[in-house]
This record gives sequence, structure tokens and C-alpha cells, in this order.
Amino acid sequence: MPTPSTLPKDAYRLTKIVFTLGPSSSEEAMLEQLITAGVDVCRLNMAHANHEWTRSMIKRVREVCKRSGRHIALMMDIKGPEIRTGDLAEPIDLEEGQLIDLLPEAGKAEGKVPAVSVNYPGFGRDVSVGTRVLVDSGLIQLEVTQVSPARVRCRVVVPARLTSRRHINLPGVRVRLPALTAKDRGDIAVGAEEGVDFFALSFVREADDIDILRRTLSDMKCDAQIIAKIEDQSGLANLDEIVVASDAIMVARGDLGIEVPMEELPLIQKRAVETCIRMRKPVIVATHLLESMITSPVPTRAEVSDIASAVWSTADAIMLSGETTTGRYPLECVQFMKRVANRIEQSAQKGYNVSLPLKTHKDRLLRSSVLLASEIGEAGIVVFTRNGSLPQTLSAFRAWRCPIYAFTDDPKVFRRMLLNWGIEPFLMDFSLEPEQTIRDAFNYLLRRGWVVPGDWLVVVTNVLAGDQVVDTIQMRPVD
Repeated sequence: MPTPSTLPKDAYRLTKIVFTLGPSSSEEAMLEQLITAGVDVCRLNMAHANHEWTRSMIKRVREVCKRSGRHIALMMDIKGPEIRTGDLAEPIDLEEGQLIDLLPEAGKAEGKVPAVSVNYPGFGRDVSVGTRVLVDSGLIQLEVTQVSPARVRCRVVVPARLTSRRHINLPGVRVRLPALTAKDRGDIAVGAEEGVDFFALSFVREADDIDILRRTLSDMKCDAQIIAKIEDQSGLANLDEIVVASDAIMVARGDLGIEVPMEELPLIQKRAVETCIRMRKPVIVATHLLESMITSPVPTRAEVSDIASAVWSTADAIMLSGETTTGRYPLECVQFMKRVANRIEQSAQKGYNVSLPLKTHKDRLLRSSVLLASEIGEAGIVVFTRNGSLPQTLSAFRAWRCPIYAFTDDPKVFRRMLLNWGIEPFLMDFSLEPEQTIRDAFNYLLRRGWVVPGDWLVVVTNVLAGDQVVDTIQMRPVD
């Protein structure tokens, strides 16, 4: 029996939705509502998760999917290396111009200057006099005035109250943190054992970070795909090589918005989306899309415009974080995202990405299928795949008015395609007879309401001509 990925034709959506699992969304009743409402990928944030919780949640998601008849993919977001301040006996109220010591390794407080430990031993080797140090999402801004391996003295530029274990950003500084921590490796082992579909790697600085994770997964006999999170200036500087090395990109605007001037974020987001489309890799726009709905039942007008901008740019997916982990209105957040995405997509005119580089003759054939489907008038494209590459190329053409119905007999490929813009994937056994496989696909689409008799579909397939396999495009009516 074929497995549907989403809802019938009237709910077809080009832009996918990722949500993060947490206390607000982990109960079975809410989880079922979110899955039924149309989320495509469930994110597990390992920065706040232990292994027992992770295993139980993966099991719960799969049980709810089975019960609801709608299947979603699983993404494990690896915490990655980070720099944090240590524990404080009591908060420190910092004043402008005041000095404070950051103590890596075994440094000790000196005199009356307040001090706090830092969890990164190489901190004093990576920074220099004049380096900006941003603490607690940039709420506290410091400037380095003296440096030694055991002590980094800073002057307070923007004051605030410093509490325990606050995150530190070093804009423009190339830090020598490892790509994976011991915690990451333990989390990855759990994800590999449980068969998650994607690993998102935090603070990716260069392609080698992806290669390290890829080798780690290979050693565990895991072929999950890797999503590189772009969160700092090193990642931006090496964006092209990171896109090539990874399977997808996440524009993580939280830390990125601390690392770069705020006014640069829209340009960075635009560049990342365009680069990923050109290289045929999925791209996720994440963080603060509906931040106000953590506590409010309705979004701000600016948030609606932010979502619309991501949809107009044809990002593959938009992501919810705190909105569905600790927020009061997780279901309403998903519903608002859907409403905005659907409205923007419905307003788009016919067209496709004419600038996509065509590397092979098969690329040209796929472009022809897009043109044909567009000329017929909102006709769908039916494609069969065992590795997801043909649908991914079709997705990169970003044709607004021709849904891509991608059939596969591989459950892993089915779930991976849930992240691709414009692809509606289905899991179905293939017949030994190609014509029967096509008929089975048509019957499925007809039975589930994706098409009606009289519709036309463009079929991308291959046929046997003598002893040769020939790629073909067929234009066929639905009987």
C-alpha cells in the first residue's frame, strides 16, 4: 500500500515546515495535531535533550505517524562546539567601562576585578586586544584589553547582568574548536541507532567539519543526510564549499544575527538560498519566524512578512524552534505558517528557474518536462526514483505551477524528499513492468484525490528499446 506524505491536492504546499519537539509539542495529542496539520520534519534539539528522552520521542513520533497515516522525517540537531561562561555563585551586575576577567584553563581571579571561567581552554590563544566579545546573545558586549593564555581581561562596552553559563560569540574570530564534542559523538550514536533521517551540525565553519561528521556516520554504518548550520562568519566565508560537502543547509539566524550586523541578515539569507538552489541542495530558513507567538496567539505583521519573504525566495523549508518547544501556541504557529505559505504560493505566476545550470542531457530532459507541465497548465510531473536525485533536480527548477509527484520504493529516500521544495513524495512498491508501475502511481493519485479524471500528467521515466534504456517524457491523461 503506498504511503502518503501529506494531505490531498487542495492542501498541496511547495514550502516545507520543520518544527522542533519540546514540552509544548511532545504530548501525543498535540503531536498528532501537528502531524495532521501538515508539518514535514520533526527536529530534535540535542542541546536540551538526553538519550532516554530522545529515544522515547523518536518512538512516539513514529507511533503517531503510523496511527495518523501521515509520515514525517526526523532531524537530530547536534549541539556542536560552543563557548560558554561558567557557573557563578551569584549574578554580576556589569557597568559600562568596568573590567572583567574571562578565565580559560586554570586562571584565577585577581584583585577586585570580577571574573568568570570560560569552558574553552584555547580562548586566550584565539582572541587578541581589540576583539569584540558578545555574551548572552549579544546583550553584554565586551572589548578585550589584555590577553594571556590563562586570563583575558575585557572592558564592558554594553552592560547588563551576567548570570551562569551564558553563550559567547566572537564575531570575525577563527576559533579552533573541534567539529564534534564527546557529547556530540554520543548523541550521533543514538541517532544512528534509531535511524534518524538528518543530522544538523551546528557552527559549521568549513567543509572539513562536514567530512568529519560524514566519516563518523560511515563508521557507524549510517547513511543519514547532513544539514550544515551556517551560524558564524567562518561559515559564511566558506559557504560554497560547505554547500558542496553537505546535503542541505540551515540558515540559523539566531547566532548568525549576533555574528554579523543585523542589516546584513536579509542579504545573507538571500545569498544562501540562491547558492543552494544553484547547487541543488535543500535550504532551511530558521529562527525567530514566529518568535512573538511563544506567548501571543497571533503573530506580528513583521513576522508574517518574514515568512512571506522566505516563501517568495523559494527556500525549501521554514522552521519553528521555541515556538513549538516551549511556546503556548504550537499548533497555531504551524497553522499560521501554512496560511502564509499557501497564500504567497497561490499568488505566484507561472514560471521556473531559468538560470539553473544544466550539467547533463538528462538535466535538459527534466527542464523540458517542467516546460511541458507548465504549458499544459498546472499539470503535475510524475517521477520514479530510488535515490532522490531526479526529483531534487526537478525541485531546483522551482516551477511554481506544476507539483512534483515523486514515487520511490525506498523508505529512506521517501523521508529525505520531505525536505525538498515542491516535491510530494510517496512510498510505493515498484512492479517489474514499468507500465504497471505508472498505472499504480496514477491509480494512487486518483484514489487519494491528488488528481481527477481528465487531468494531464507529465511522466518522466525510462523505457527499454531493444537492449538500451532510453529516458523519456510522456504526456498522459488520467483515466
